[in-house]
Amino acid sequence: MTRATTTTAPASRALSPTLSALLGLAAAVLVLAGVYLAREIIGPLALAAVIVIICEPVRRPLERRGWPRWAATTAVIAVAYLVLAAMAAMLAYSGTAFVGLVRDSADDLRATADQLVAWLGSLGLQDQASDAAASLLDPATLVSFATSLGSSALGVVTAFFFVLAYVIFMAVDDARYTRAEERFGARVTPFVRRAESYNRSVRRYYVVNASFGLVVAVIDGLALWALGIPVPVVWAILAFVTNFIPNIGFILGLVPPALLALVVGGWPLMLVVIGIYCVVNVTLQVMIQPKFVSDAVDLTLTLSFFSVVFWTFIIGPLGALLSIPLTLLVRELLFGGDPKAWFARWLSGDDDAAPPREVGTA
Repeated sequence: MTRATTTTAPASRALSPTLSALLGLAAAVLVLAGVYLAREIIGPLALAAVIVIICEPVRRPLERRGWPRWAATTAVIAVAYLVLAAMAAMLAYSGTAFVGLVRDSADDLRATADQLVAWLGSLGLQDQASDAAASLLDPATLVSFATSLGSSALGVVTAFFFVLAYVIFMAVDDARYTRAEERFGARVTPFVRRAESYNRSVRRYYVVNASFGLVVAVIDGLALWALGIPVPVVWAILAFVTNFIPNIGFILGLVPPALLALVVGGWPLMLVVIGIYCVVNVTLQVMIQPKFVSDAVDLTLTLSFFSVVFWTFIIGPLGALLSIPLTLLVRELLFGGDPKAWFARWLSGDDDAAPPREVGTA
């Protein structure tokens, strides 16, 4: 009788680095495709989360003074609603003033367009280029643009109500999550520290941008008012809002007042406006602010710029305003809990990232 031979199954081999990278990229593409399809839901959700993160420090001083949890949560919600109300008021005023300005300046816009066409024709440009230049300042084009913004305002209002609801839910949940370490002890301490670090980075980012944006808005608004540019408050608000868009916000805030200066005072006034914006905005927004932002959030300038383009493509215009917090979130999810990913964090701009100490080293 023969003895049955036992065979051991070969040990399963780990995936090669190349195959692991390909599988990771494929999973990332699927996740991003899902985010893209659900951008109308995820965008307001991300905005509400950022607002709650910004307003959350209101809670702790109140609780230390003996406020009950529900009262401190109500205070966070109230502050968040004040922030949303201020944003809505600025956008509503700016949109209304812009539409009224276009309608009141229709004749001037048409005359400026005719002059631009004549100038381009004198340079020997093709009729297509002249038509394109004329359409840029055509009142009908600008009114159509403003009307399209108005039609999309319904979607903005709908998203705004989602944000209002999300803020309530997240503020209530935040009161519960703040007691996770007290309840579960050291087991959740690493996660709590990572969450606190992320929240601090988001708050520092918006504090830095709001500070620089306020300075830029005041200087630009006063300069435009002194030059006689109509509705300087609108362009000051635009400069403040676009300051939250890294790197390219300066250009977005410059184009409308520059074109309006061309209509009001011709090329000389337009060049003066461009010169003021270049001196003020380029110095503050392009040269000085990015250094403060990169130090506040530990992201490289290249990654900060790329995140604007990337997240705008994924979730729409709101992605430009939320690009840095979303990039920080992705980095924390991918590398935050992995000590071996220290080099990836360092490449992304985290100067505190370092290889873990080996056991037994002094």
